[in-house]
Amino acid sequence: MSDKFSQFIDRFHARLCHLVSLFTLIMTALTFLIVVLRYGFDMGWVAMQESVMYLHAAIFMLGAAHTLKLDEHVRVDVFYRNYSPRNKARVNFFGGLVFLLPLTGFIFIMSWSYVLKSWQLLEASQAAGGLPTLFLLKTFILLFAATLFLQGISEVLKNANLALKGE
Repeated sequence: MSDKFSQFIDRFHARLCHLVSLFTLIMTALTFLIVVLRYGFDMGWVAMQESVMYLHAAIFMLGAAHTLKLDEHVRVDVFYRNYSPRNKARVNFFGGLVFLLPLTGFIFIMSWSYVLKSWQLLEASQAAGGLPTLFLLKTFILLFAATLFLQGISEVLKNANLALKGE
């Protein structure tokens, strides 16, 4: 049961990663367009610049879980690199259970009212000509915490199997 749940979460984040990759392509093209318009034609729009900021936030906030899935996050540990796979799994299990899951749960709970208030107000950019969807940008905080929490569960389950059974 836990293997299937873990695989489901991993597949979900792989699909989400494809969306994030598309966001990266769009953000790159949009940034290029902004530069060409600004310096080639002396034109610019605040909404276009804010959309790059929204895409940037989406890439990092939604991509964090996939980075965890691939074990590509930053790790500064002198001892960890010399551990056996089973001992690495024990460290990852403990870290996920004691640090990652509580922290992501805390972030979700503490940001809930902040994001909800933004949705209730349908909060918009304060800049003239900015996007009227600031509440969507703030929603990425909840999505970040939720997706990282789910991937944390998947990693804890996989590391538990490896640490306990050597599988």
